[in-house]
Amino acid sequence: MPVDPPIAALLQQLNAAGPAGGLLAQGIDNARQLFGQMLAGLAMAEAPTGVADGTDIQIPSDAGPVPARVYRPGTEGPHPTLVFFHGGGFAIGDVAGYDGQVKAICKALDGVVVSVDYRLAPEHPFPAAVEDALAAATWAGEHLAELGGDDRLAVGGDSAGGNLAAVVAQARRDAGLPLAAQMLIYPVTDSGTPHASLEENGEGYFLTKDDILWFTQAYAGDRPIEEGLTDVRASPRRGDLAGLAPAVVATAGYDPLRDDGDAYARALQEAGVTVRHLENPTLIHGWLAMAPLSAAAAQARDAAVGALRELLD
Repeated sequence: MPVDPPIAALLQQLNAAGPAGGLLAQGIDNARQLFGQMLAGLAMAEAPTGVADGTDIQIPSDAGPVPARVYRPGTEGPHPTLVFFHGGGFAIGDVAGYDGQVKAICKALDGVVVSVDYRLAPEHPFPAAVEDALAAATWAGEHLAELGGDDRLAVGGDSAGGNLAAVVAQARRDAGLPLAAQMLIYPVTDSGTPHASLEENGEGYFLTKDDILWFTQAYAGDRPIEEGLTDVRASPRRGDLAGLAPAVVATAGYDPLRDDGDAYARALQEAGVTVRHLENPTLIHGWLAMAPLSAAAAQARDAAVGALRELLD
C-alpha cells in the first residue's frame, strides 16, 4: 500500500525544503528548532479537546527535579493515570512540543496524563533518560490519588519514549510494582540488531538511517556503542519479557523502526504477554503528531489509545 496521500504530500515538502542527510544534518540545535517548529504547526491544527492546559510540576529524583506536565480530562474521576514519554531520539523533543497530541491522548483515554521532560542526549547520555523515566513513574505511582487517578497506572510513549516506557515496564515488574498496561508507539527496542526496514525506509520518510545512527551514538555517549545498546535499559527486547504488563504496540509500514517494533510485539506474545499489535501500513514514523493532517494518522492514534483504554478497563 502506498503512503497515506496527505503524509506523502508533507514528505514531498519536507524533502524539498530540508537539508540532505536527514534532520540532524545541520546539527542538534537546528534539529531541535526544526522539530519544535513542526510540532507547533501541527498542534495549531489539532482539533479542540476540551482538556485544560496542563499543570507544570517538578518531580523529585536523585539527579535533581524532573520537569513534567499533568493533564486531566474534563470528566468526573477517578481515572487511570498514564505516564507519557515523548519521542525524539533521546535528543530532541519536549513536553511543550507534545502539548497538542498529549491533550488528545488525555481526552481519548479519559485519564490523567503525566508528560515527562526527561534529560536529553548528547548533554545527558544514557542512562540519564532512564533514571528520569523511572523517577517519574515511581512518583506517579505514589501520588495517584493526588493526581486524580485510581489504582491503574500505565506508561506510554512514542519512538524513544516508547523505549523508555518499555524499560520502565520491565523495571516496575522487577521491583514488584507491576503496571496495569503499556502503550508503545513505533518504539525502538533493540538498536543493535539490523532490520530490513532500516534499509527499506531509511531515506525519504522523515526519520532517516543517518538520523538513527546519530541518535544512537549520542545516547550511548562516551561508551562504546555496543555497550550502550546491549544494556537491557537501552534495548529492552534483550531483557526478560515474561510477566510484563499488557501492551499496545503500534507500528508504521514506512518507518525504519517498523521491524524493531514488530519484533518486540512478537517477542512479548511469545513470552505470554497480552499484546494488541496495531500495524499501520500507510503511515510513517512520527504519525502520532500527524493526526491533524491525516485521517489515517488520526485513526491510528484513536486505535492505539482505544486499545490502551480497553486494557485498562
